[in-house]
Amino acid sequence: MATENALINGPDGPIDLIIDTPDIVRGIALVCHPHPLFHGANTNKVAHTLARVFRELGYAALRPNFRGVGKSVGKHDNGIAETEDMLSVISWAQSRWGGLPLALGGFSFGAYVQTRVAARLADGVTPAERIVLVGTAAGEVTGARSYTTLPVPPGSLIIHGEKDETVALGNVLAWADPQELPVVVVPGADHFFHGKLHIIRQIIERAWKPLP
Repeated sequence: MATENALINGPDGPIDLIIDTPDIVRGIALVCHPHPLFHGANTNKVAHTLARVFRELGYAALRPNFRGVGKSVGKHDNGIAETEDMLSVISWAQSRWGGLPLALGGFSFGAYVQTRVAARLADGVTPAERIVLVGTAAGEVTGARSYTTLPVPPGSLIIHGEKDETVALGNVLAWADPQELPVVVVPGADHFFHGKLHIIRQIIERAWKPLP
């Protein structure tokens, strides 16, 4: 297994990536980090955990930095331009590895962006086959921010902390309820899952078996 850094062309300039690659690539996973204006980056420990689990499941896991983070060019655009950037990362990955099964993973603001990416992919040639969202930004959150989070396909894996102080659990339940979408609640977990990252790993591993 290998980890590499790459700088690829995005719609408005370079996008900075970390790529975690298994010995045999059987799928492609895009992992999005938390809010860039609140110190979010692709080195975030939850994003890192998601990428490593995906790699162990057989995916080439790509962790881009959003606009204005690391070597990624551009200004924060509240998820709009970020969605276009993420679609370009997927296109780049498909040009490298082909039309393999696609998974999306995101944490906090990154989870919100992934709901937008999933919606754009839904009617295309390669919709996301697996989605896992952690600490999903939805509704009114800490910092006077508000998110209209899009619905996701049935079977998406939603993980949230019982004691999330940034995105209240009630927000995510209210978003999930009309979709009849189960939410896996981690008892005692805060927004950043301090001391609980191993539980995220266990939940994903139990839910998804490695690709054939």
